Amino acid sequence: MQGAFICKNDLPSDWAEGQFAGRIQSDAGPSPIIIADGVVYDMSPVVPTVSMMLDRLPVDVGQGRRLGPLDAIDLLLLSPVDLQCIKACGVTFALSAIERVIEESARGDAGIAASIRGRLEDKVGASIRAVVPGSPEAAALKAALIDDGLWSQYLEVAIGPDAEVFTKAPVLATVGSGADIGIRSDSTWNNPEPEIVLIVNSRGSPVGATLGNDVNLRDFEGRSALLLGKAKDNNASCAIGPVIRLFDARFTMDDVRSAKVELVVEGLDGYRLEGTSSMAQISRDPLELVSQTLSEHQYPDGFALFLGTLFAPIQDRDEPGRGFTHKVGDRVSISTRRLGRLVNHVVTSRDAAPWTSGLGAFMHNLASRGLLTGTAGTVLA
Repeated sequence: MQGAFICKNDLPSDWAEGQFAGRIQSDAGPSPIIIADGVVYDMSPVVPTVSMMLDRLPVDVGQGRRLGPLDAIDLLLLSPVDLQCIKACGVTFALSAIERVIEESARGDAGIAASIRGRLEDKVGASIRAVVPGSPEAAALKAALIDDGLWSQYLEVAIGPDAEVFTKAPVLATVGSGADIGIRSDSTWNNPEPEIVLIVNSRGSPVGATLGNDVNLRDFEGRSALLLGKAKDNNASCAIGPVIRLFDARFTMDDVRSAKVELVVEGLDGYRLEGTSSMAQISRDPLELVSQTLSEHQYPDGFALFLGTLFAPIQDRDEPGRGFTHKVGDRVSISTRRLGRLVNHVVTSRDAAPWTSGLGAFMHNLASRGLLTGTAGTVLA
């Protein structure tokens, strides 16, 4: 399991006032924690998993094991989710829809993307920003684009009635803040995707939010949408963290809707890329995306839902017109004022630490600690 020692500098400035949930790696194994009023509590004596803990909110931290003030202890922080399914929504912003169409039209070739970009933005830029997905106006725009030969499957999910919802990573396969994040070794055009991630419990209720990096391989997905699995799900390709900020009177869904997600990429070659994704420009409300995820499926352990990003980097890194792509060693920092900062370093998925602790190992660890038999006051059903 990859993680880093918890650092208050990676938490929001009001970390001592909010309530946060997460996971730490203890000597005995992974344990759910609550941070309340600046104090960290190990909740494994009460509930064995983060998934179950979020179903029981609000939890009584007095029943947990007090570890101490956050700024006075060293804790190895893991990705804050465990049994939750990892879902993601794509093309939820108008500008990202345009970039996806460019990928598709360029067939994954960054070299010809720039010429397509100008033509497409001239045709649909203003229209696609103003249209409401699934509306009569969206249907009319679709018809016009079909007539112009510019229609795309990406525009279908951008302005049509159905959002794109896919599975990003297997359960327990995410990495936390401070860990390496993986890019396929055979990808030559890729980028980070800085996003807000909603955390939804087993009853379908959003209980909090965190940050995520939905790493994207533009060359793979651009060649064919059927390569989405290879483009999205690779070793260490999904980062979540640093912790889940729980919704309360100080932090609500409106804070998610108004958030500005900042991205900084710093390369060993001296390259620096900065960008911002404004959630105010999202085409579908976060609650609609939750509803569409739940429409024909149940999630008995809850799910984490990436909400998509406005940001698609086109700034040249090496050759003019070739755009941006990652290099090994890049430091990727994703941050918002209310959720803190998620930091990862880029390696290839082949070189990232292998994912070896799956559900079987996790259940065995919990059982060996007596957390599944009632000795900790909990029975996993």
